[in-house]
Amino acid sequence: MSEVQNTTPAKKPIIFSGIQPSGTLTLGNYIGALKNFSKLQDDYDCIYSIVDMHAITVRQNPAELRRRCLELAAIYIASGIDPKKSLIYCQSHVPQHAELAWILNCYTYMGEMNRMTQFKDKSAKHADNINVGLFTYPVLMAADILLYQTNLVPVGSDQRQHLEICRDIAQRFNGIYGDVFTIPEGYIPKVGARVMSLQEPTRKMSKSDPEDTFVALLDDPDTIRRKIKRAVTDSDGEIRYDPENKPGVSNLLSIMSALGEGDMEAIAAQMQGQGYGALKTRTADCVIAALEPLQAEFKRLINDKGYLQGILDENAKTASYLANKTLRKVQKKIGFAARG
Repeated sequence: MSEVQNTTPAKKPIIFSGIQPSGTLTLGNYIGALKNFSKLQDDYDCIYSIVDMHAITVRQNPAELRRRCLELAAIYIASGIDPKKSLIYCQSHVPQHAELAWILNCYTYMGEMNRMTQFKDKSAKHADNINVGLFTYPVLMAADILLYQTNLVPVGSDQRQHLEICRDIAQRFNGIYGDVFTIPEGYIPKVGARVMSLQEPTRKMSKSDPEDTFVALLDDPDTIRRKIKRAVTDSDGEIRYDPENKPGVSNLLSIMSALGEGDMEAIAAQMQGQGYGALKTRTADCVIAALEPLQAEFKRLINDKGYLQGILDENAKTASYLANKTLRKVQKKIGFAARG
């Protein structure tokens, strides 16, 4: 009698990532994150949250925030994320995020929050609105991640401290109550680049900086050319990849390389003697070509708001079901009264 084969498919690792629907997504967001997300969805269970609850730690225009939530959903899909394979939903549509955040606040120490560098940075930028939400932002982020028993979290250098505090909170809770939360690890893509500001190439490109410092994902070709033409380089005229001594030139080479033009040194060798004007023209051509299909698909999707709303509504139900499994386990462990 032959042995019965176990045909249960292996459980895929879970990836969670959240982007705020505030400001404008940049070329840096695309190269560092969005461009790689679609490549993950066959090997991982991917959860992509539109973290609108995080966004309100800074005052938002309500109508703009609502619009940006739909736009971000459209950008996620236009970048290649399949909503049938991955979850795309609004954080505020899944109340378990807020419920778990309150519980985790009670297992997080003031001293830990006081050490968060992003709180200090944002407090300096928004001195007239230093609110408690801004202070406890990392605890809500921990709840976002831990709700789904997340294995991997794509993180940039500015978020590593938040992932560490998430791991600390999870380990502390598990130490008291047993094996409740999966301890997440950081996910660093094998391919990717840190895209720097066009005007201050020693700093990361950021959507919260002045508009001429970044290329927005939805910038038209003329705007992209104008911004890259004005990008800071240097005075010696030599095209070579040298981030320490030639950060501006290296940034343009890095952008082209990340968008499929080849190795940075190889691009520099091809362009020897051509000057910075040619370098900027080629970079602009490369960026425009890379963003063109995303922009075309975004325009198609944003004109079908019913479709986008349907995706958000349906995926929020699935996310809520998954989140509830963790939340009920947590509530039972800490002694909340049973629900009928």
